[in-house]
Amino acid sequence: VDSPQKQETIKETTIALDTLDENSTPEKVLEELLLGNQRFVTNKPESRNQDYIRLQEVAKEQKPLVSIMSCADSRVPIEIIFDRGFGDLFVVRDAGNIATPEEIGSLEYGTYVLGSKLLMVLGHEKCGAVKAAINRVNKDDSEKYYTDTIKQNVMLQVNNINASPVLHDLVEQGKLKIVGAYYSLTTGEVSMIS
Repeated sequence: VDSPQKQETIKETTIALDTLDENSTPEKVLEELLLGNQRFVTNKPESRNQDYIRLQEVAKEQKPLVSIMSCADSRVPIEIIFDRGFGDLFVVRDAGNIATPEEIGSLEYGTYVLGSKLLMVLGHEKCGAVKAAINRVNKDDSEKYYTDTIKQNVMLQVNNINASPVLHDLVEQGKLKIVGAYYSLTTGEVSMIS
């Protein structure tokens, strides 16, 4: 049973990224997400929405303003690297961040139904799934080729996701932005890929 004190501090809204709301632009949502990564990189996390009170706020519904397609790699803890918590991010993960029909369906749910305004495909340094694919078709094991292939895979998945009629329509209406990004395991920094 919740104490009266805990009940009093629960917010009325369950909108994630508390400085934003449903009217925020996808660009503003991206800016706020990257600010969270900068807090992580500079070791100044605010550990937002990671407590019992936030858990209670989102127990009945979720309204994440960001959906992320990421690799399942255990070294890429999405909520931590963006300094976020319960209900902030709708995360879909698989090895190599591959946008299969099932993953795209989940991302459609995160955007069309839950209302995410930003959809990020996040690749990462030293991705084992990409390395395994490279080893099957190419013996070039240079670090540059490896990194370039990881980034090319991210943009391929962005294109695959954007081919979804549901997601493409949201982009065309200005309700959604789809971006590709790269996470450095060495520095913790997320950089945009164009």
